[in-house]
Amino acid sequence: MLQDVQRLRVLRELADRGSVTAVAAALSYTPSAISQQLKALAEEIGSPVTEPAGRGLRLTEAGLVLVERAEEVLAAMARAQAAVDALHSEPAGAVSLTFFPSGARMLLPGLLRRFADGPIRIRADVADPPPGDVPALTAGVDVVVSHHDELNPPPTRDAGRWVSVPLMREPLDVVLPPGHRLARRRGLRLADLTGEDWISVSVGWPVDDVLRTIALRTGVQPRVVHRINDFAVTEELVAAGLGIALLPRYSTDDRGGRRLARRPLRGVRAARTVEAVARAVTAQLRDA
Repeated sequence: MLQDVQRLRVLRELADRGSVTAVAAALSYTPSAISQQLKALAEEIGSPVTEPAGRGLRLTEAGLVLVERAEEVLAAMARAQAAVDALHSEPAGAVSLTFFPSGARMLLPGLLRRFADGPIRIRADVADPPPGDVPALTAGVDVVVSHHDELNPPPTRDAGRWVSVPLMREPLDVVLPPGHRLARRRGLRLADLTGEDWISVSVGWPVDDVLRTIALRTGVQPRVVHRINDFAVTEELVAAGLGIALLPRYSTDDRGGRRLARRPLRGVRAARTVEAVARAVTAQLRDA
């Protein structure tokens, strides 16, 4: 029988962070104390919750089942604490957020201004993991603002342990040098761009996902000559006539079209979804 909720928290952190050392650092324990917590949890339920995996540990079937339910227990306790706290004070404190770079440029200044003089403080940083790695980031921050191909969303997240809230849809346009042979057209089809040199981002990252999804649906395979994850660098290369690119409409530098020709793709939906991702226990506090 479970007697100590803190041991559930330790197990949940191990599932998200992947190692006893990382859990110990996050919870301000020693690795030995974390191991003892896991051992005590196994004794309470009468079944091992971890097993050796190389030099580390992985969750057993019993451990995975407990993690699925741990979020419900921890969320209930957090809501109860928040309800009590609300009797005595207004919401206050710090909220930590991680933004992908172009999302930070687009959304973060307004968010910081909105909360600048209030009791809630925003602590923000920037990271740009592939969509499948986003849930793991929520182990260290309250909310991760991420992005993905709207036609190819990330796999369903485990057992409701995470909540995703769509924030906006951002179309992706073809960006060309102003003197390009196709720059005078109002819209372009992917077939129009056969033979062009493309500048994309790393495989597995949003925008490249969109380009690959379009290729699968149309049968036209783009020729990618450079992979660069900094849109500002990509814009410079396109402006220099070194290739074309698929770039988000609202969050890049040359939105006024002074140096680049920006044209929508015709016949396909090309966009990324911007969303906020949080652990379920964090998201459910808003209803407390």
